[in-house]
Amino acid sequence: MKKQFFAFSLIAYAVNVILPTPILAVTLYGAGSLRNSLTEVAQAFTTEYGITVNTYFGPSGLTREKIEQEILTTGKSADVFASADLGNSQQLFQQGLSNPVQNFTSNRMVAIVNPRLTGVTSDNLLDFFLDTNIKVGTSTPLADPSGDYTWQIFDKADAIKPGSSQILKSQALQLVGGNPSAPPVPTGENNLVYFLKTNPLADIFLAYYTSGKSAQELEAGKDLQIVELPNYLATKADYGLTVLKNADPDGEKLAAYILSPKGQAILTKYGFSSPSTSIPEHQGAYGTLLALSVAFAVRKKSIATKKV
Repeated sequence: MKKQFFAFSLIAYAVNVILPTPILAVTLYGAGSLRNSLTEVAQAFTTEYGITVNTYFGPSGLTREKIEQEILTTGKSADVFASADLGNSQQLFQQGLSNPVQNFTSNRMVAIVNPRLTGVTSDNLLDFFLDTNIKVGTSTPLADPSGDYTWQIFDKADAIKPGSSQILKSQALQLVGGNPSAPPVPTGENNLVYFLKTNPLADIFLAYYTSGKSAQELEAGKDLQIVELPNYLATKADYGLTVLKNADPDGEKLAAYILSPKGQAILTKYGFSSPSTSIPEHQGAYGTLLALSVAFAVRKKSIATKKV
């Protein structure tokens, strides 16, 4: 009997040695404007739960297309998608490729001004935009929500000065956000610092407040000026979060962590604002249910871990 037990113990030991310990990991795809903040959120999540987060950041429109293609060809993509708008994540939900969308944080568009350009204020900003001697840098519409928000700003200008929209769109330099014709930004360079100072192709850049804040925190960008848009041009950016089709269960934990007070505190530190309380009507109940259910799951897991 002892020999049998000894043999069984050896087999069990051998199995433990041969079989690798499962490595827990989830994949997060996010908007480029979320790179710094969600990287920190992912690191905090890993520290708390021991689950590695693999990340990819890029223009939300192009990232949504990447997700669609990956699911079409392999049946699987990332576990969580954090978009800089509600539209791209909502498209995935409407195609049955993800769970309902939750507005998890918000941003706003501002003008980032080259330090050599003086006298720019919210009151005269539109005049600077329309000055043919001023070069306005933007992101790329359709490929990147920042470009879409910028086009909304130009459309709003039309109500103040008719004809402005077409002029502004035709003069805009689409320098970031997936435009294949845009000059490449050297690795490690900040987009705004590069195009406003290092390689000054733009005098003013329409971008997210958080992007301007990050640029200003760099030594090379500390003299960049952030100018708020006047009320008649002000444009808010609501960001959408969704768990994708065939996601790992830990993907829901990550989504819940992003929505949690800890995740929200990190986003706030980077300049993001509280998410909107409004949720698209055709998915409102489901979106709320998702947020509550995943938050409960993480809470339950946390309690169980502490007991162990």
